Amino acid sequence: MSTFSELGIKEELIKGLNENNIFSPTEIQEKSIPFLLKEGFDFIGQAQTGTGKTAAFGLPLLQGIDTSSDKIQALVLCPTRELGQQIAKQLFRIARYNPGRIFVEAVYGGEPIELQIRKLSRPTHIVVATPGRLIDLLERNAISLKNIKTIVLDEADEMLSMGFKPSIDTILNQTNGHRKIWLFSATIPEALSEIIKSYMEEDAFKVQVDVKNIVNRNIEHQYVQCIDTKDKLITLLEFLRTLGKGRGIVFCKTKDGAQSLAKQLIARNHLAEALHGDLYQRDREKVMRAFKNQKVQILVATDMAARGIDVDNLQYVIHYQLPEQIEYYIHRSGRTGRADKKGLSISLVTSSEMGRLKTIENELKITVHKIRRQ
Repeated sequence: MSTFSELGIKEELIKGLNENNIFSPTEIQEKSIPFLLKEGFDFIGQAQTGTGKTAAFGLPLLQGIDTSSDKIQALVLCPTRELGQQIAKQLFRIARYNPGRIFVEAVYGGEPIELQIRKLSRPTHIVVATPGRLIDLLERNAISLKNIKTIVLDEADEMLSMGFKPSIDTILNQTNGHRKIWLFSATIPEALSEIIKSYMEEDAFKVQVDVKNIVNRNIEHQYVQCIDTKDKLITLLEFLRTLGKGRGIVFCKTKDGAQSLAKQLIARNHLAEALHGDLYQRDREKVMRAFKNQKVQILVATDMAARGIDVDNLQYVIHYQLPEQIEYYIHRSGRTGRADKKGLSISLVTSSEMGRLKTIENELKITVHKIRRQ
């Protein structure tokens, strides 16, 4: 196992890492950082969620910033505002002891664009953005990408599954020329292969970490067979009783489903809240704050709303309804079992959903164990 110093990271950034309880590189960091510290090469990193990708690209990004210039030199694109906020916060914390101050700004939908335009008028070195909001800012000429040296596409498969391909095409076309692309993704679906072929060098350096186990091997996959939807609620309540104060996320396919289930849990004195796309930004942040502060134990979420959520020590993920897309099963399950901790992913399925569960097992090459009810 290498140290960050041996990988080429300077002492000031290592001090910031240590202050944030990061002492040893993860596998993706060990394999990526020495290459990313070199100038001018495209890079593809394939690894699960929760393997330390932010520091894998963040450390070389920070180390490459010229603080004597106040121009935007790096762009990180990510699928959700929650992930954008999280990346910006982590970069800011790591860079705390850098001799020249590095300015990081996060821009995303759900916050007044005028406020973000004002922030961008100040010196900014790294912009972390969701694709939709970045396009809005470009259309208003509120941001210049002409000095960008590096573009990071983080959780690229998630961005595509959310419909951001046209926005990504526009952004990559506008920044064509002297810039390198660092792409990080858990999976490489066909649409992502198209982006790689269209915009990246043929000999882009590729790192794969544990790709045979696309779903984190620290996660135990289980299922309970239920008679019908009403029985799913009974099963869920039985499971929650056994857990005590353990925290987790329960996934539903629709906003109405998430809201309805959260109300039913609250009515039974569970500390639950719903997280879905119809919530205003301030309400989403309030729910997430309460969840992180452990005032809320159970988050009932839709797939889109829960993307990019990174909360420490989640004990379980429950698929109250199986997802439409297999990638969503990966992303849902990846909310637990992070940072080498054990996690639990439980599917509540009726007989009509068993075929779907078998497809998920076969596609992801995992075994989902049947558990008997108490």
